[in-house]
Amino acid sequence: MEIEHKYLSVNGLNLHIAQIGKDTLGIVVFLHGFPEIWYSWRYQMVAVAKAGYMAIAPDWRGYGLSDQPQDPRNALREHLISDLLGIFDALSIPKAFLVAKDFGAYPAYLFALQYPDRTCGMVSIGMPYSPVPFSIDQLPEGFYIKRWQEPGRAEADFGRYDVKRVVRTIYILFSRSDIPIAPEGKEIMDLADLSTPLPEWFTEEDLSVYASLYKKNGFTYPLQIPYRVRGIKGINQPLDPTIRVPVLLIQGEKDYVYKLPERCEAVKEGIMKNYVPDLDITFIPEGCHFAQEQFPDQVNQLIISFIRGHPLTV
Repeated sequence: MEIEHKYLSVNGLNLHIAQIGKDTLGIVVFLHGFPEIWYSWRYQMVAVAKAGYMAIAPDWRGYGLSDQPQDPRNALREHLISDLLGIFDALSIPKAFLVAKDFGAYPAYLFALQYPDRTCGMVSIGMPYSPVPFSIDQLPEGFYIKRWQEPGRAEADFGRYDVKRVVRTIYILFSRSDIPIAPEGKEIMDLADLSTPLPEWFTEEDLSVYASLYKKNGFTYPLQIPYRVRGIKGINQPLDPTIRVPVLLIQGEKDYVYKLPERCEAVKEGIMKNYVPDLDITFIPEGCHFAQEQFPDQVNQLIISFIRGHPLTV
């Protein structure tokens, strides 16, 4: 059983899709974050395929092997929801489970909100749901998102190194439990150098795959989404922001995102439960931002238990 690759024409772009397995029990769609691509889900795709499901993992537009929009600086987050719907339609998927992380969780949550009849359930890794955007105002100027929101700043920072070095540094920083914050006079890429080892669960071979897949499009679009386009505009969201499908949140307790303002409160104080009535939360004590790569067996088991517990009904 091997992962296959294809391209789908969606919204005027050729989107790359990785796929494995037969939809005997259903379909699971995996949605990556930054600085990731379909390959981030390699362990989970094989596991759910062996469990009797078809696994599909697209590269978002502007990422990996998918086409970059003609004007990437005119990016909108609602394009991702439209692309996801287009993938469902192109592959004649009536209904599927969504598994998402990082910024990929936001279009997944909104897809579940808008299209509950096409969503069996959702697994979010490290990203709680809130209809009100989480604030970063109280974080210092050196916080990486604030730095990367400045037009040209990240481009200049990344431009000092090749793609492989940039991906390496971001993976190192994001796998730590500390929030990436650069001191005055330093840039984000200065927070790790070549003497800093990769996480033990992330190999040089893995790094080479990521680097090769980022060479096609670079970082132009990824700097727009998720960093410079933060909100959803022009989308007809339901008046009721309650998500009515089952949701599993897998939360790594060493994930730096969990330390950001309002995230922990949303999970620990039951705020997310107000908007997601059918919610289960599982904590991975040593889990970092890349828990699905760090602890693949544990995450695989959690995903498969969740989807088996919510069998497909069309």
